[in-house]
Amino acid sequence: MRAGRLDYLLFDVADETLKRVFKEIGAEVNYNFLESKCQLKGQEIADNPEVFSAGLESLLLSGASMIEKMILENLYSKLQLKFSEKKITGFQIT
Repeated sequence: MRAGRLDYLLFDVADETLKRVFKEIGAEVNYNFLESKCQLKGQEIADNPEVFSAGLESLLLSGASMIEKMILENLYSKLQLKFSEKKITGFQIT
């Protein structure tokens, strides 16, 4: 899979997950926060996953880890891979 397609896939999966959890208006609140407080536009999530993760944590506090897990599960599903839960720290598996 080409890097550009993977970047788009990650944004698409994050967007889909945020909209599933927070509905359209809540996802927009997340994006507005990320853009105003973290200088991160939605389409830049794949380029700056650490900033995205930190922004989610700043906005959602302890709920951020659950959203990140849901995004990763959704991504694995789209790639037809088996998701095996490990300790996840901001999109980094340890």
